[in-house]
Amino acid sequence: MTLRELLTIGTNLLKEQGNEDAITESEQLLCHLLHKDRIYLYAYGREPADEMLCQSFFDLLRRRTGGTPLQYILGGTVFMGIPLTVNESVLIPRQDTELLAEEALKELSRLTRFLKHHKVLDLCTGSGALAIALAKLDHNVRVTATDLSSEALEVARKNAEAAGVADAIRFCRGDLFEAVKGQGPFELILSNPPYIASDVIDTLAVEIRDHEPRMALDGGADGLDLIRRILKDAPDHLKPGGLLLMEIGYDQGPAVQALVSAMGVPFVRSRILRDLGGNDRVLKARKPR
Repeated sequence: MTLRELLTIGTNLLKEQGNEDAITESEQLLCHLLHKDRIYLYAYGREPADEMLCQSFFDLLRRRTGGTPLQYILGGTVFMGIPLTVNESVLIPRQDTELLAEEALKELSRLTRFLKHHKVLDLCTGSGALAIALAKLDHNVRVTATDLSSEALEVARKNAEAAGVADAIRFCRGDLFEAVKGQGPFELILSNPPYIASDVIDTLAVEIRDHEPRMALDGGADGLDLIRRILKDAPDHLKPGGLLLMEIGYDQGPAVQALVSAMGVPFVRSRILRDLGGNDRVLKARKPR
């Protein structure tokens, strides 16, 4: 069997499962095993595929057709152009979350006119994607990144080291702001907290429901449990004029804005930013000066 024939078999198996990216995923899985790029597959497609390669490829295909996310199989993903290791201890960073990172970088760029270094807090850091992106793309940043999961923090630390920003990030284990007692105040607080309603999780795609960490998904009965807690305590940890940026669910904008109003949270110019698909995505709220 040649590499091209093996690739075709993989593509067909994934297509049978309704995978819309069957060709691309089959290529990625085979490239992963060969430690080669896509061009190699087509330049040397007539090369024979030995028995060990075939067996390993079919093992990966079984995992993928069984619902394991491609990123977990490959052991990594890319966020804001930065390669990251991911496993089942951390949520897979989504492209939608890049809006949160981009807004944070805009704020940090504004602050550079006034401050040499910026203190940033990243709550629920997971793989460290947001903290690492900020530290990598703005060298004036000093980030404190927290998570309740020690396994997630281990992944995040390794990612920070691989990205060359370990010295710019302090990782702390704990429940939201309890992890940073005495470390504030911060110019910027950002978070991608769990915000999916508990009873919705079991209706999600198998890739998410059965493989991504439930703790990183479950936002309580209405999906807003952690959002409420962050809104309540963030003002005490922000400097005057500081900014809170928080990812929310695609339809949670009105509910989150209502929370800001009903809780009497001391924020001004609170608004919801939408992603490229027109969905609610990020709460942006500033503490008065």
